[in-house]
Amino acid sequence: MTAAGDRAPREAGGRRSGVLDRTLCVAPMLDWTDRYCRRFHRLLNPRALLYTEMVAAPALLHGDPARLLAHDPGEHPVALQLGGSEAAELAACARLGEAWGYAEINLNLGCPSARVRAGRFGACLMADPGRVNECVAAMVEAVRIPVTLKQRIGIDQADDYDHLARFVDGIARAGCGVFIVHARKAWLQGLSPKENRDIPPLRYDRVQRLKGDFPRLEFVVNGGIGDLDQAVALLRGLDGIMLGRAAYHHPWLLAEAMPRLFGVPMPFARRTDAVRAFRPFMDRELAAGTPLSRMTRHLLGLFHGRPGGRRWRRILSTEAQPPGAGLEVVERALAQVSEESRL
Repeated sequence: MTAAGDRAPREAGGRRSGVLDRTLCVAPMLDWTDRYCRRFHRLLNPRALLYTEMVAAPALLHGDPARLLAHDPGEHPVALQLGGSEAAELAACARLGEAWGYAEINLNLGCPSARVRAGRFGACLMADPGRVNECVAAMVEAVRIPVTLKQRIGIDQADDYDHLARFVDGIARAGCGVFIVHARKAWLQGLSPKENRDIPPLRYDRVQRLKGDFPRLEFVVNGGIGDLDQAVALLRGLDGIMLGRAAYHHPWLLAEAMPRLFGVPMPFARRTDAVRAFRPFMDRELAAGTPLSRMTRHLLGLFHGRPGGRRWRRILSTEAQPPGAGLEVVERALAQVSEESRL
């Protein structure tokens, strides 16, 4: 097969798609990977590429860009994920994302939820490759930063490898050089979003085969990656891995990934040091009126499996909720962890 992957990815405004290091990415997760979560994850791993929650293109164009796009400079590198199906809208949103300083624009073709499907974006777009090609071409033309996709290996009955390869080839010809592939297909009818994360079998071999057939494109594999041993194994032959719930529920994995995936020391020797490094950010946000719980909810899994971990979660889950709660709550939780760690 003559494939777009047989040539270098098209450059958008003179920038190659491979500028960013995608060895380790943290998945866009709705209601989870907000700017507070991303700031903490960045402390734990200075090298990972972070992703925003999905931002719907109509909401961005007709809403408040400052509310939807604001982020802390300390998060970088960070990518903006968009949801949409209209080329002109997505191009306009990509320009906004670039203007707000994002390093990459990513188009969601993986979410199977009914709400997303009703907006005619997400995984259902994989049934309309022509529309996807138009959207990608418009976004690539609009910005100088990379435009990438996050997709499934298939949907419903359209899940054979040849269909997947044709889909990737067409989008590569439209100008996309980076594909983040959730290695499960999605059932658009009959399974909930949660079931679509667990029930369809993982086919990492399909993503590895794509890399073999399209060697000039970048492929990042996502789906079911629960530990760093598995991540290291999957990186052989692929350009990167994307962690989702494992990184969120057990964020110390991101720190442990520094020596395992990048060959450099962890940024902190102890989890307590990471929390104290996060304090100045929390202090600034509290002064700006951000409730403590909006930040501490992303720290709940930091001491998973460690002495005092349950008390840490309990204190943050309960005492950070009341209006006016401050950093003394975090200090009490840290003291409890430190005390139990010495037992």
